[in-house]
Amino acid sequence: MKIQIKNGRVIDPASGVDAVQDVFIAAGKILAIGTVPADFIANKVVDASGLVVAPGLVDLSARLREPGFEYKATLESELQAAMRGGVTSLVCPPDTDPVLDESGLVEMLRQRARTQNKAHVYPLGALTVGLKGESLTEMSALTDAGCIGFSQAEETIADTNTLQRALQYASTFGYTVWLRPQDAYIGKGGVAHSGPLASRLGLSGVPVMAETIALHTLFELMRATGAKVHLCRISSAAGLELVRQAKAEGLSLTCDVGAHHVHLTDNDIGYFDSNARMTPPLRSQRDRDAIKAALLDGTIDAICSDHTPVDDDEKLLPFAEASPGATGLELLLSLALKWADDSRGAVTLAQALSKISSGAAQVAGIAAGQLTAGSAADLCVFDPAAHWKVEAAALASQGKHTPFLGYELPGVVRLTMVDGHIAFDNL
Repeated sequence: MKIQIKNGRVIDPASGVDAVQDVFIAAGKILAIGTVPADFIANKVVDASGLVVAPGLVDLSARLREPGFEYKATLESELQAAMRGGVTSLVCPPDTDPVLDESGLVEMLRQRARTQNKAHVYPLGALTVGLKGESLTEMSALTDAGCIGFSQAEETIADTNTLQRALQYASTFGYTVWLRPQDAYIGKGGVAHSGPLASRLGLSGVPVMAETIALHTLFELMRATGAKVHLCRISSAAGLELVRQAKAEGLSLTCDVGAHHVHLTDNDIGYFDSNARMTPPLRSQRDRDAIKAALLDGTIDAICSDHTPVDDDEKLLPFAEASPGATGLELLLSLALKWADDSRGAVTLAQALSKISSGAAQVAGIAAGQLTAGSAADLCVFDPAAHWKVEAAALASQGKHTPFLGYELPGVVRLTMVDGHIAFDNL
């Protein structure tokens, strides 16, 4: 199948291209950009006039809920949501049921995902057996099965000896460890950012030092082991300053932030809105402003959707009892564009796209997030000027809960292509 995408504004943050050009696709690959290849006759021509042609988006944290939580979401529903959001590659954490701590489970998940013929799915293996923080998993076997790194998801490792052994082993074989910095005890059971609002609402708090203490410990262990670490969903100004210093020191370190934390603060909890119950919690305006600054200066490498579908039975509860999490795959592009729009010119469209494409791909160590001749034809074609209203009925994800319900957001995906196959067409 030969496809020509014509008259689109091609933006490729990886190469710095930003120009109206045609894209020529054959055999699942990008054949050329700009100049028509010799003897190229398209079977299909896509008119992208007025639209942006970007690399397929790369999401560093998307829970697909399989295996074990099919009542919350299924591979079918969530990969369809990915297509509607322009996400062609996604990383899924290991906190399924059973936990992704055996190679057979990883192979089964990848095979199930392949049969969908939609987004590329890159699993993270469990760092410890059952995510219990005690015994290390067979990292080599999990890597052979297709894991791109190792994670504890939302579970902490309280025993620093165990964490040190995990980092030593990972460092020896060149594996990346993905961790969300959270002290095992401080803030345990907390549901909101420790501050005046949580006090006023009578909600148990998670202080910023739960993040910073974990970072101090982790950086000491990284110095001792030489391990490569990706920090998931940093949430505080103080934490980001520590990350900035650690990067300047030369530690092998990357980090991401959840898209919700780029825009929202603890004030968005409002009157106990359980849709705003997140992990880590939404923090103060000062923290949110620090996140935006860290995205600009490169301290934060990528924005992820932190896609966590939750059903009504677990969300329509009092705030402290509701399950944390929100749907995000279909909002990732729009929230990145909103960051650029809100910056009043400080953030370009290419910069915003880099945090959800090339930057994220670099973190994950995968060949994605770029538009170059010879690369896989993973594309997202969207209308940057169009807006859509976030409503439950508008979401393909089985998870209908997000703090952005009712918002008008920029950016409507018109076409998503995976390996040269048009997986979503809204032209």
